Amino acid sequence: MRTMRSAIKAVKLKSWIQAVAAVLLVSTLVACGGGGGGDSNSSSNNSSNSLNGGTLPASPTQQPITPNAANTATITVGAGVNGVVNIPTVSVTICAPGSTSNCQTINNVQVDTASFGLRLVNTAISSSVLGALPVSTVSGNPLAECATFADGYTWGSVRTASVTIGGETTTAAIPLQIIGDLAASTVPARGCSGSAENTVNDLGANGILGIGTAPNDCGATCANPVTAANYSNYFACPGGTSCARATVPLAQQVANPVANFPVDKNGVIVQLPAVSNFGTASATGTLVFGIGTRSNNTLAAAQSFTTDAYGDLNNSVFNGTTVQAFLDSGSNAYFFSDSSLSLCGSNFQGFYCPSSAQTRTVTLGGTNSARVTASIGILSASILFGNTNSYAFNDLAGQISGSSAFDLGLPFFFGRYVYYGLDQTASGGQQPFVAF
Repeated sequence: MRTMRSAIKAVKLKSWIQAVAAVLLVSTLVACGGGGGGDSNSSSNNSSNSLNGGTLPASPTQQPITPNAANTATITVGAGVNGVVNIPTVSVTICAPGSTSNCQTINNVQVDTASFGLRLVNTAISSSVLGALPVSTVSGNPLAECATFADGYTWGSVRTASVTIGGETTTAAIPLQIIGDLAASTVPARGCSGSAENTVNDLGANGILGIGTAPNDCGATCANPVTAANYSNYFACPGGTSCARATVPLAQQVANPVANFPVDKNGVIVQLPAVSNFGTASATGTLVFGIGTRSNNTLAAAQSFTTDAYGDLNNSVFNGTTVQAFLDSGSNAYFFSDSSLSLCGSNFQGFYCPSSAQTRTVTLGGTNSARVTASIGILSASILFGNTNSYAFNDLAGQISGSSAFDLGLPFFFGRYVYYGLDQTASGGQQPFVAF
């Protein structure tokens, strides 16, 4: 998770969770200075002069469908709970297992297509609901999880609840992580590194809805005692303390809610409208559940790629180098390494501030034979952040550590339908895939 904050607004990149943590991103928490005034309608910013002789690629123009069907939910990109740009959020309802009355709807939960499972900050949940969510156990001991992101972690108990998003409800209660409900003193010294991201302020949202290609967040790595001993995200905590790594069966791992819907469970479509190259105050889109299960979720993508279990496109190429590319709504910018692009100064450290608008191309390649070149636009972060009332940007980009990854973050989603097919190979079904 790459996090940057300024006096104007908070800017946040949350990268993906990977169970075996060969983390490709190295990042820091930076306190940023202020920026200029203006808004998304400023004539000085919304003119071709701001391109300074450069060009941007044509923006895609698909429009989201109306979220009025049972398998849809509204996505909002706006100021949210903490003024974080490019954070897509939905509302999620949780209920105590077996109850239809002890429930709560939690707004401003981040939609993350590159992680897996629901994680909610404990302070966003009422005491009556939270107290009714059973804590999972392994070998009789309370179960906790340290979900590791690129620059930090979320630590908290694993509990069970039924989950409703839009008109879709899980067939039974599923495991989820409650972030921040355990004392900091219980964080294990080994296997939980970086900065704690255990509050709404840390996350810029009330939680994270991981709806990527995997049905749960760790898989065989945590279910196999051999690999779990060194790589498990999960910890058994006798007496609520002395937490030690634990082997956890698949059924007890934090679960992707979509995989547990009754019918529309084979994937999702993220649909966001096109936005101005200079940013807009907000954007409203649609999260569609299921692919090819109803008349409103037909697979109509121009290109489709089979992926690894985590939704990564490992046969992609940027600047002549093979990279691991991924389409991640949980990242608030494009993140990649390009020494030809000027970095911003200390005010917006880590983001690119080229003197003129830029276009870059990356060739995306999955495990199948599909190869497609995608063009992305990059405008100086200092120009974009000068639009202090804007929270939706399609051409914000920053630096990633190393040259082996290419993060197609939320800017890539504007004006597109982006499909994620869940991995159903364990039951003889489809391979994981992404498409747009």
